[in-house]
Amino acid sequence: MSGRPARPAGAARNTLYALLTQLSTAAFTAALTIYLVRALGPLEFGIFSLAVSVGALVFLPSDFGISNATARFIAERAGDRAGIAALMADAVRLKLIISGAISAVLIALAGPIADAYGQPPLAWPIRWVAVAVLFQSIVAFYRYAFIAQREAVRGLQIVFTEAAVETAASILLVVGVGGASAAAAGRATGYAVGTAAALVVTVRALGPAAFRRAHGLADARRRVARYAGALFLIDAAFTVAVQASPLLIGAFIGPTAVGFFQAPARLIVFLQYFGGAVASGVAPGLARREGHEPEAETFGRALRYLVVFQALLVAPALVWAKPIVHVALGHGYERSADVLRALTPYIYVSGMAATVAVGVNYLGEARRRVPLALLDVAVGVGLTAALLPTIGLLGAAYASDIGAFLYVPLHIWIIRKFIRLPLRPLFLAALRGLLAAAAMAGVLLLFGTSHLSVVDWIAGAVLGFAAFIAVLLATREVTIAELVALPRWIQARKRR
Repeated sequence: MSGRPARPAGAARNTLYALLTQLSTAAFTAALTIYLVRALGPLEFGIFSLAVSVGALVFLPSDFGISNATARFIAERAGDRAGIAALMADAVRLKLIISGAISAVLIALAGPIADAYGQPPLAWPIRWVAVAVLFQSIVAFYRYAFIAQREAVRGLQIVFTEAAVETAASILLVVGVGGASAAAAGRATGYAVGTAAALVVTVRALGPAAFRRAHGLADARRRVARYAGALFLIDAAFTVAVQASPLLIGAFIGPTAVGFFQAPARLIVFLQYFGGAVASGVAPGLARREGHEPEAETFGRALRYLVVFQALLVAPALVWAKPIVHVALGHGYERSADVLRALTPYIYVSGMAATVAVGVNYLGEARRRVPLALLDVAVGVGLTAALLPTIGLLGAAYASDIGAFLYVPLHIWIIRKFIRLPLRPLFLAALRGLLAAAAMAGVLLLFGTSHLSVVDWIAGAVLGFAAFIAVLLATREVTIAELVALPRWIQARKRR
């Protein structure tokens, strides 16, 4: 197997492996999150969340757009094993210089940042998170590189290793040492081992050439650098927009409120995994290369299915917010139920964000995303800063909702400039999906909104899902014939 690449998978198979990757990390992350919120409590978990938010603020910019830019050009070189290995070897060197420097700066600034928040115990969690950021960026680089080659199975091997080690190390350190610093050290340990796994997988897939200094790539290097520049601006803006909420909450209200907000926010991340898997599976098919036109029909159908799937998540978040928070987060997080309910519009729309954003990247039009990214920052930061002092914690949730409802449609507007993407099927899917969600909500209400027994959970979930599917069939958003034909459609895409 050494040095021999796996047979490139089609959109369906790549989506399947990407989904398995998301599900595996979701399982570990869910277990770890539930453990940490209970073991650390709102204050220590809030400090840990602040440290992670500070790390996230520099994570994507520290990449300087190199991972996504390299992935785009890898997709255009599909089948050229030597060219892909040379491009990866060249790009990862630049990435290590930038990411290493920024992580070092964050370590040096950990003390002043902690003092600025009036929380000296925040310093060491930030230092550990800075180490994690360096290794996390390397893991992301190799994962995106294999997704671009439609070998998401390699990414599954890397991410599963990282997630398993991070979960085990974090729990052991919190049990043995305790506190937010131990949780952050566990995060750094997981990503360090994940980096080692990425190097092993890459050697097996592409051989030592993926690490040798490449020659004759001056033109490719310039193209990657130019495209990475646009992605750097986008990543920096996106990070600021996402992390504005916990950072501003910490400044206006305090670290305990950060815990109340971030605990359900981290649960929501799991609900976005399906959208991320769809992005990994179908977006590389939009890359242009000689003899290959963007797979517009596949992308459009996948987006339509995603619109329907996201509607399935609306009813539980609205109706069962309290019991979900009680079961997942435990005692002390009662205020998080209101946050989860307020974030329902964000849950619905944000699941599509990765698919449309990555789709634009693979089309080679990332520069068109820059104004949208700046608008996202202005809306997110501006609204959060304005609403927190007036209406409190829920102001951050409402700002996230509004930002998401601008972000996704504007990216679809860009995509439609370059491929045929009819809007009518998407509008109908949204309308019918939300109608199905309303039917599901009605069923869930019959079982209560506060305390649910095991029977209530099971019966409500089964009957609610049945009501959801029944409405989709009744409105012909999904037909029996389409369900029967779906396996054949997936098999056809696997062979592509």
